[in-house]
Amino acid sequence: MQITDIKCYVLESVAQPPRFRWRTGLPLGDGTPPGEPTYHAVVKVETDEGIVGCAHAGRGYMVADIVRRRLKPLIGFDPLMTEQLWHRIWEIDRIEELQVHVLGMLDIACWDIKSRKAGLPLYKLLGGYDPKVPAYASTVTWDTMDEYERYIKESRDVGFKAFKLHAWGDAKEDAKLSRNLRKWVGDDADLMFDGSAGWDYTTSLWFGRVLEEVDFLWYEEPMREFDIPSYAELCRALDIPVLAAETSDGVHWNAATWIQYRALDMIRTSAGFKGGVTGAIKVAHLAESFGMRAQVHGMGYANLHICAAIPNNDYYEQLVIDSEQIQGLTDLGPLSVVDGYVIAPEEPGIEPHPDWAEIEKRAILTV
Repeated sequence: MQITDIKCYVLESVAQPPRFRWRTGLPLGDGTPPGEPTYHAVVKVETDEGIVGCAHAGRGYMVADIVRRRLKPLIGFDPLMTEQLWHRIWEIDRIEELQVHVLGMLDIACWDIKSRKAGLPLYKLLGGYDPKVPAYASTVTWDTMDEYERYIKESRDVGFKAFKLHAWGDAKEDAKLSRNLRKWVGDDADLMFDGSAGWDYTTSLWFGRVLEEVDFLWYEEPMREFDIPSYAELCRALDIPVLAAETSDGVHWNAATWIQYRALDMIRTSAGFKGGVTGAIKVAHLAESFGMRAQVHGMGYANLHICAAIPNNDYYEQLVIDSEQIQGLTDLGPLSVVDGYVIAPEEPGIEPHPDWAEIEKRAILTV
């Protein structure tokens, strides 16, 4: 099989006001003012056998530029040779310093092709562990304690048995919220806290001990990823498992450094932040060799397949935003969350493809 073309379609939409926010200090949305145009890209990899692969990315014009300059020269390569192509992209990254989501774009499209060629769902092609994956309700940052109580209880009532807080970034108020969460959902629920990399070591240590008091399952990203010695000291000081390295560059090479320095107890992996499916699986298997869990970050088809493919992930992450969205989680097609579980699709490919004729019609730029 050969790649016959790699196309990028840039699509324009009108930026909407953000539906939610994160902790104090983090920017809202992608930065485009509401009402102004925003752009995303759909990448299509065509082959001589008529099987095509698909990937999506934000920052449409940037992606179009990368496709034109760096991906077009890969026409003629075999898309089934995902390892070879992944290393080609890694070499390009040495010069380009590719934006992290773009790093795995071609890899995702080629795994889509490989899955369709094999006639197997991606999770089985990657090994296959369990298609039925428990999901946790991952909160956005709401304004008040009452809103947290309301939406967490609504999430519990639709079947979630595990909950993760994205809170305000005020350690004392976040501590009150964490203690309340345990009261709201009972002793049997798995609880997590995501600090979104907002604190220094001293605050992170104090807050970690609060989470130990109320028996949280993990303590995620309290500090930025650049201070590995502080993470190592935090892991030594706390009993609660520290989950980190979600957005750090370097895929499995960087992951190995974190593990070598014992700077985390669990590691994050995902298709979006680890160079596509290939990079995500490399990180997961590396972690497994050290008896470590590799918790998959984020939603979407590719990440669901990765959850279903590996033995050392506990949950699929499902964002919860408001009452309407929570009630609609059972109506998301293959990504539906029912009674606290999501089931990986059995169809070949990573996800359903868009209507290509419609994409070509809508595109304001085609490379």
